Amino acid sequence: MSEESKRREALIYHAKPTPGKIKVVPTKKYATQRDLSLAYSPGVAEPCLEIEKDKENAYKYTAKGNLVAVISNGTAVLGLGNIGPEASKPVMEGKGLLFKIFADIDVFDIEVDTENVEEFIATVKNIAPTFGGINLEDIKAPGAFEIERRLKEELDIPVMHDDQHGTAIISAAALINALEIANKNIEEVKIVISGAGAAAISCSRLYQAFGARRENMVMLDSKGVIRDDRDNLTAEKAEFATHRKIDTLDEAMIDADVFIGLSMANIVSPEMLLAMAENPIVFAMANPDPEVKYEVAIATRKDIIMATGRSDHPNQVNNVLGFPFIFRGALDVRATKINEAMKMAAVEALARLAKEPVPEQVNIAYGETRLTFGKEYIIPKPFDPRLIAEVPPAVAKAAMESGVAKEPITNWEDYQDVLRERLGSDNKFVRLLLNRAKLNPKRVVFAEADQLAVVKAAQIVHEEGVAIPILLGRKDTIKSLMNEIEFDVDDVIIIDPKTDEEDERKNKYAKVYWEQRKRKGVTLYAAQRLMRERNYFAAMMVSEGDADALISGYSRSYPTVVKPMLEVIGMAKGVNRVATTNVMMTKRGPLFLSDTSINIDPNARELTKIAQMTAQIVKMFGMKPVMAMTSYSNFGSSSNPMATKVREAVSYLHRHAPDLIVDGELQTDFALNNEMLKERFPFSKLVGQKVNTLIFPNLDSANITYKLIKELNEADSIGPIMMGMSKPVHILQLGASVDEIVNMTAIAVIDAQKKEQLDS
Repeated sequence: MSEESKRREALIYHAKPTPGKIKVVPTKKYATQRDLSLAYSPGVAEPCLEIEKDKENAYKYTAKGNLVAVISNGTAVLGLGNIGPEASKPVMEGKGLLFKIFADIDVFDIEVDTENVEEFIATVKNIAPTFGGINLEDIKAPGAFEIERRLKEELDIPVMHDDQHGTAIISAAALINALEIANKNIEEVKIVISGAGAAAISCSRLYQAFGARRENMVMLDSKGVIRDDRDNLTAEKAEFATHRKIDTLDEAMIDADVFIGLSMANIVSPEMLLAMAENPIVFAMANPDPEVKYEVAIATRKDIIMATGRSDHPNQVNNVLGFPFIFRGALDVRATKINEAMKMAAVEALARLAKEPVPEQVNIAYGETRLTFGKEYIIPKPFDPRLIAEVPPAVAKAAMESGVAKEPITNWEDYQDVLRERLGSDNKFVRLLLNRAKLNPKRVVFAEADQLAVVKAAQIVHEEGVAIPILLGRKDTIKSLMNEIEFDVDDVIIIDPKTDEEDERKNKYAKVYWEQRKRKGVTLYAAQRLMRERNYFAAMMVSEGDADALISGYSRSYPTVVKPMLEVIGMAKGVNRVATTNVMMTKRGPLFLSDTSINIDPNARELTKIAQMTAQIVKMFGMKPVMAMTSYSNFGSSSNPMATKVREAVSYLHRHAPDLIVDGELQTDFALNNEMLKERFPFSKLVGQKVNTLIFPNLDSANITYKLIKELNEADSIGPIMMGMSKPVHILQLGASVDEIVNMTAIAVIDAQKKEQLDS
């Protein structure tokens, strides 16, 4: 994609369909006049009067307790510099989005039009009663130091300048673990810090809090080593000025144990790395290009422990590991500030988490057999679902122990359960899906590449490294569509099965197909004609190993697409009936629904097979299947065959798959509401479990349910995912969106990865 095309895509993302990235959503009923009279006049007067009596009641009756202000004056935005408050707004909205998806914290972004420190402080103080916390963002130094110091002193809510403390907290956790692996003592190591901005100063101070000695630190700015004999040093730089008579980074790196890079790309040479002490620790955190390339560093020193700010290398120092969870813990105990004890608690929680066994979901997402604590895993991964249940409690406990918590937590297990529930409101599943596909992209045939949405999806998966697309259809049509969206690449294969240039391959495929089906009424001539049809041709490409997976169904009815797949690809060994499942991205988390597309009225034995195949799909994504076999009846309340077949299927699964958490027959509300289930049916295997899979008794109920959820709740759907095929074949719903096609492509790639593992 050209730079201009990337620019336009970014602008469209922020502008359409609604400008910006965040919105306000009501949390109370508002359908009736009675609701409105409670929401506003006259009912609203009652909480107003209660808050007048005691301002702390604002936490009880308003959204204050879960509301953070992301505030900037736009003076130090990313690498763009001083671009002003209006231009900083997209970044602040983005920060708000991260708060929401990682910690379920609501945000108002506020851009302040002043560079005067006193005016900025006064503005924040005047609006502070609205919020439960203040996140300062992208404010230039040295004013940022004074602004944060004053606001922390003068406000009674948590205030944190993430640019200062985010990197410090994450890198400190990584440093603690790296030193343990290197068998070094933080009190003795020599540390070089390249950069002297807000982040570098905060990192240095936090390392000191954990035992690093100032006399062992050398800090550099754009002029070189910050020495105590230099003139006109700011107070912050003077704090870390060295008495050593050295001037350059080359000199500073001699015998250094640790390098902390918060400056600019490619300033550390292999010679500098070789001059460092044994088992050197190098955190090159300049983004997007680090101070030394990861590949160069590990090739230069086999004993190096390396971290960067990039997601495509081990040990990513990413602020999203910190700020959402720190504010979550602070808000949940109504802390009056974020103090050193709370930041240190976050550091220790992150360092500790990296030493614990990694959930299979995380291993799968990063394509690892088993992530274990060591040189290439010193800090948790951003996708780790344990972060929200581990870091906020540590921060909350530190707030309580240091005396800044107004609302102490007493039941920590209940609190962790509440935190885990908050994860259901985001789309981590989709991010995990795409991330896993990128680790080992496969060749995916798009059988309907003469459709704009399909070509756009192919462009996205190609540019994002999710898959290697192969486009089928009229070449002139496809190239015209590619030009329209500036998909200007030469390495994408385009095939038109109807052209003479494909005769050799068509004849080869036709002969193979005829050999398979010549005793089922298929002639060689008929086989040759079928190979002109894209779905047959595409299926043969996968069957013959010329492609790894297939996507079709965008413009053709499901039955017409399924037929060639079953004839050419066929079912997996031991499978006598294929099925499909859809993953719905709901507020409670991913919910698998089966069978949504193929089996009209499966019998009891077929339902058991559908359940078992769905369980394998759930496991493929690193989740433990918890399955409800649904019906209109509950545990024998009806003797109708529609209910009894579900009962029989459950009975069979209980006998032959005792490790599978499954029960029924069960109405959907009881399956999804554990309190109702426990009260009425305490014997159920699903009591105390969070159901993530629903198996429906027929196609009607499954298909209607998934489309109802999709339309009424605006829930994203991934699927239908084909189950039981011998090779990765996935069929879209008619008119699927670009995002749905991209997600299904990722599914196809992961399916191909899994089948490759099984075959090897």
